[in-house]
Amino acid sequence: MIDAAYLTELLRKAHADEPWHGPSVADTLRDLTAAQAAARPIPGAHSIWELVLHLAAWQGEVTRRLQGNAPAMPDEGDWPAVGVVSEAAWQSALEHLDATFGRLLETLGGLTDADLDRSGGSLDRALGTGAQLRTMAVGLLQHAAYHSGQVVMLRKALAG
Repeated sequence: MIDAAYLTELLRKAHADEPWHGPSVADTLRDLTAAQAAARPIPGAHSIWELVLHLAAWQGEVTRRLQGNAPAMPDEGDWPAVGVVSEAAWQSALEHLDATFGRLLETLGGLTDADLDRSGGSLDRALGTGAQLRTMAVGLLQHAAYHSGQVVMLRKALAG
Protein backbone atom coordinates (compact mmCIF):
# COMPACT_ATOMS: atom_id res chain seq x y z
CA MET A 1 0.00 0.00 0.00
CA ILE A 2 1.20 3.52 -0.77
CA ASP A 3 1.93 5.45 2.43
CA ALA A 4 1.85 9.22 2.98
CA ALA A 5 5.63 9.59 2.65
CA TYR A 6 5.69 7.84 -0.71
CA LEU A 7 2.65 9.76 -1.97
CA THR A 8 4.35 12.98 -0.92
CA GLU A 9 7.48 12.04 -2.85
CA LEU A 10 5.51 11.10 -5.98
CA LEU A 11 3.53 14.34 -5.87
CA ARG A 12 6.70 16.38 -5.34
CA LYS A 13 8.29 14.76 -8.38
CA ALA A 14 5.18 15.33 -10.50
CA HIS A 15 5.08 18.99 -9.53
CA ALA A 16 8.68 20.12 -9.75
CA ASP A 17 11.19 17.31 -10.15
CA GLU A 18 11.54 14.39 -12.55
CA PRO A 19 8.47 12.16 -12.69
CA TRP A 20 8.76 8.97 -14.71
CA HIS A 21 6.03 9.96 -17.17
CA GLY A 22 7.63 13.09 -18.64
CA PRO A 23 8.14 16.70 -17.63
CA SER A 24 6.94 17.97 -14.28
CA VAL A 25 4.20 20.56 -14.05
CA ALA A 26 6.85 23.22 -13.29
CA ASP A 27 8.92 22.19 -16.31
CA THR A 28 5.93 22.49 -18.65
CA LEU A 29 5.27 26.03 -17.39
CA ARG A 30 8.85 27.30 -17.39
CA ASP A 31 9.59 30.46 -19.42
CA LEU A 32 6.02 31.10 -20.55
CA THR A 33 4.86 34.68 -20.89
CA ALA A 34 1.44 35.84 -19.75
CA ALA A 35 0.38 36.20 -23.39
CA GLN A 36 1.44 32.64 -24.17
CA ALA A 37 -0.28 31.30 -21.04
CA ALA A 38 -3.54 33.09 -21.92
CA ALA A 39 -3.48 32.15 -25.62
CA ARG A 40 -5.87 29.63 -27.16
CA PRO A 41 -3.88 28.01 -29.96
CA ILE A 42 -6.26 25.03 -30.06
CA PRO A 43 -9.91 26.02 -30.63
CA GLY A 44 -12.17 24.83 -27.84
CA ALA A 45 -9.28 23.92 -25.53
CA HIS A 46 -8.48 25.58 -22.23
CA SER A 47 -5.55 27.96 -22.09
CA ILE A 48 -2.43 27.08 -20.13
CA TRP A 49 -3.37 29.75 -17.61
CA GLU A 50 -6.79 28.16 -17.10
CA LEU A 51 -5.10 24.80 -16.56
CA VAL A 52 -2.82 26.32 -13.91
CA LEU A 53 -5.80 27.83 -12.05
CA HIS A 54 -7.69 24.53 -12.35
CA LEU A 55 -4.76 22.54 -10.96
CA ALA A 56 -4.38 24.98 -8.06
CA ALA A 57 -8.11 24.89 -7.31
CA TRP A 58 -8.16 21.10 -7.06
CA GLN A 59 -4.93 20.91 -5.08
CA GLY A 60 -6.59 23.25 -2.60
CA GLU A 61 -9.80 21.25 -2.50
CA VAL A 62 -8.06 17.91 -2.01
CA THR A 63 -6.00 19.49 0.77
CA ARG A 64 -9.25 20.56 2.46
CA ARG A 65 -10.53 17.00 2.20
CA LEU A 66 -7.31 15.55 3.58
CA GLN A 67 -7.76 17.92 6.54
CA GLY A 68 -11.11 16.27 7.27
CA ASN A 69 -13.46 18.74 5.61
CA ALA A 70 -16.53 17.66 3.67
CA PRO A 71 -16.04 17.36 -0.08
CA ALA A 72 -17.14 20.31 -2.18
CA MET A 73 -16.25 22.03 -5.39
CA PRO A 74 -13.17 24.23 -5.02
CA ASP A 75 -13.97 27.62 -3.50
CA GLU A 76 -12.82 29.36 -6.69
CA GLY A 77 -14.72 26.91 -8.92
CA ASP A 78 -13.66 24.05 -11.17
CA TRP A 79 -12.28 26.34 -13.88
CA PRO A 80 -11.48 29.73 -12.34
CA ALA A 81 -11.49 32.74 -14.65
CA VAL A 82 -8.13 34.15 -15.68
CA GLY A 83 -9.08 37.79 -15.23
CA VAL A 84 -6.62 40.50 -16.24
CA VAL A 85 -3.78 39.22 -18.42
CA SER A 86 -0.48 40.68 -17.26
CA GLU A 87 2.95 39.37 -16.38
CA ALA A 88 2.31 40.16 -12.70
CA ALA A 89 -1.00 38.28 -12.74
CA TRP A 90 0.64 35.29 -14.49
CA GLN A 91 3.41 35.19 -11.87
CA SER A 92 0.74 35.39 -9.18
CA ALA A 93 -1.07 32.40 -10.72
CA LEU A 94 2.17 30.38 -10.74
CA GLU A 95 2.87 31.36 -7.12
CA HIS A 96 -0.69 30.33 -6.18
CA LEU A 97 -0.12 26.94 -7.84
CA ASP A 98 3.08 26.46 -5.85
CA ALA A 99 1.44 27.63 -2.62
CA THR A 100 -1.51 25.24 -2.90
CA PHE A 101 0.95 22.49 -3.69
CA GLY A 102 3.03 23.32 -0.61
CA ARG A 103 -0.05 23.17 1.62
CA LEU A 104 -1.01 19.84 0.05
CA LEU A 105 2.40 18.31 0.80
CA GLU A 106 2.40 19.70 4.34
CA THR A 107 -1.05 18.26 5.01
CA LEU A 108 -0.30 14.91 3.40
CA GLY A 109 2.94 14.60 5.35
CA GLY A 110 1.02 14.79 8.61
CA LEU A 111 -1.34 11.92 7.81
CA THR A 112 -1.14 8.32 8.95
CA ASP A 113 -2.12 5.22 7.00
CA ALA A 114 -5.34 5.11 9.01
CA ASP A 115 -6.08 8.70 7.96
CA LEU A 116 -5.49 7.82 4.32
CA ASP A 117 -7.85 4.85 4.61
CA ARG A 118 -10.79 7.17 5.46
CA SER A 119 -13.46 7.61 2.83
CA GLY A 120 -13.64 10.90 1.00
CA GLY A 121 -17.43 11.04 1.16
CA SER A 122 -20.20 9.31 -0.75
CA LEU A 123 -19.79 8.46 -4.44
CA ASP A 124 -20.03 11.52 -6.67
CA ARG A 125 -17.80 11.37 -9.74
CA ALA A 126 -18.26 15.09 -10.50
CA LEU A 127 -16.80 15.90 -7.08
CA GLY A 128 -14.28 13.06 -7.23
CA THR A 129 -15.59 11.55 -4.01
CA GLY A 130 -16.42 8.09 -2.74
CA ALA A 131 -12.86 6.82 -2.60
CA GLN A 132 -10.32 6.55 0.15
CA LEU A 133 -8.26 9.68 0.74
CA ARG A 134 -5.23 7.69 -0.40
CA THR A 135 -6.92 7.09 -3.76
CA MET A 136 -7.81 10.78 -3.99
CA ALA A 137 -4.14 11.69 -3.53
CA VAL A 138 -3.17 9.24 -6.27
CA GLY A 139 -5.85 10.88 -8.39
CA LEU A 140 -4.02 14.19 -8.01
CA LEU A 141 -0.95 12.52 -9.51
CA GLN A 142 -3.03 11.42 -12.48
CA HIS A 143 -4.61 14.87 -12.70
CA ALA A 144 -1.20 16.57 -12.80
CA ALA A 145 0.11 14.18 -15.45
CA TYR A 146 -3.00 14.63 -17.61
CA HIS A 147 -2.94 18.41 -17.51
CA SER A 148 0.85 18.54 -17.92
CA GLY A 149 0.35 16.66 -21.18
CA GLN A 150 -2.21 19.25 -22.23
CA VAL A 151 0.24 22.05 -21.46
CA VAL A 152 2.88 20.34 -23.60
CA MET A 153 0.44 20.08 -26.51
CA LEU A 154 -0.61 23.73 -26.11
CA ARG A 155 3.03 24.81 -26.10
CA LYS A 156 3.61 22.87 -29.32
CA ALA A 157 0.57 24.51 -30.87
CA LEU A 158 1.85 27.93 -29.79
CA ALA A 159 5.16 27.23 -31.54
CA GLY A 160 3.18 26.60 -34.68
